[in-house]
Amino acid sequence: MTSTVLIKNAQVVNEGSIAHLDILIEGDRIAEISESISVKSAETRVIEADGCYVLPGLIDDQVHFREPGLTHKATIETESKAAVAGGITSFIEMPNTVPQATTVELLEEKFTRAAETSWANYSFMFGGTNDNLEEILKVDEQKVAGLKLFLGSSTGNMLVDDPKVLEEIFSNTNLLISAHCEDEATIRANMEKFQSEYGDDIPIASHPVIRSEEACYLSSSRAIELAKKTGARLHVFHLSTEKETHLFKNNIPLSEKKITSEVCIHHLWFNSDDYKEKGTLIKWNPAVKTEKDRQGLWKALLDDRIDVIATDHAPHTSEEKDNVYTKAPSGGPLVQHALVALLEMYHRGVISLEQIVQKSAHNPAILFQIKERGYIRKGYKADLVIVDLNAPWAVNKENILYKCGWSPFEGTTFKSRVTHTLINGVIAYENLKFPNRTIGERLTFDR
Repeated sequence: MTSTVLIKNAQVVNEGSIAHLDILIEGDRIAEISESISVKSAETRVIEADGCYVLPGLIDDQVHFREPGLTHKATIETESKAAVAGGITSFIEMPNTVPQATTVELLEEKFTRAAETSWANYSFMFGGTNDNLEEILKVDEQKVAGLKLFLGSSTGNMLVDDPKVLEEIFSNTNLLISAHCEDEATIRANMEKFQSEYGDDIPIASHPVIRSEEACYLSSSRAIELAKKTGARLHVFHLSTEKETHLFKNNIPLSEKKITSEVCIHHLWFNSDDYKEKGTLIKWNPAVKTEKDRQGLWKALLDDRIDVIATDHAPHTSEEKDNVYTKAPSGGPLVQHALVALLEMYHRGVISLEQIVQKSAHNPAILFQIKERGYIRKGYKADLVIVDLNAPWAVNKENILYKCGWSPFEGTTFKSRVTHTLINGVIAYENLKFPNRTIGERLTFDR
């Protein structure tokens, strides 16, 4: 029998407006949206959302869930469960696992694993390398989110640094190319300089100097030049500098843009002053940089030069992080706390609820052409999150859900709380509990 859920008296944030509405869900889809919907049967589950806001479930276009091969850090199951608690209902995961998802066979093995264990809806990026163009051309663009290229080395050592290969990839694939852009030669020269002075114990505050503004700008600008030359569809991941934001345009509808960009929660929240307190816990690639950069990223996000907000969720164990600079890996866990961090910025008057939804749900759906998700629309999949904007709570060890057991937000008090998350019409998360074990669906694409 088809289950029904009725959300009553909600403030629905969707497509640029906020309206007081009821939402009826039948099975896995939104059946009706109206100012008043009556309960149709005794079996209908009613969620009274008076005073709360309903958003489309967030779509995180960049996560590292570490499976296969790095499951001491995280798994698809543990991190997707944390994502659901944070209001993220769909994710796109990166290829730098062990083994790397650089063949169609290995990529499909990840899809198989997600179909068995993921709480949230999922897709995966295929990984490009210096020598797998033949495999790239086998990828079915109807079934895979896109192609990921590391134009600066990061965790997994998938650096693509042969200009000829890059041009061949850009010229021959119809897949959306998502790129990590940092110039490796610049970083290596900076690293040699600091290691000659400090050895392995380089001060963490030097991280944004080593992985510098210039390294980011050089790589991003080259990738954009190549995309323009070849006509490729390019999405630049995790901008970290104000300078890079000027490479992007804001006078074109997103559906018509060929070159787009993303910013991550940590680059919007932290700045280089935070290294004093947080140390290697906020060591990311690209690095968290200056307050000027942080402010510049916000400006570009709000004027539509930056199109998407994501997390780059990339957990490591506390033991791995608690190392000298050269041995501490880059990356940190974020999916459980991304939405509440954005809502904190709403409370501070930095961003509107409508803009949060646009950048975190609507735009990822547009950019990746995701079918029937990312909006609250009749007939769409019922991926929804309910938030209470006036329910303060503090992040601590007891409520962190990541397998790694820590968060860069530990000790932070957030004003807002996720109360419910629905995955394909099923209540997966409700008031700190997980009443139903959801299994997410493979994302499909309108391409």
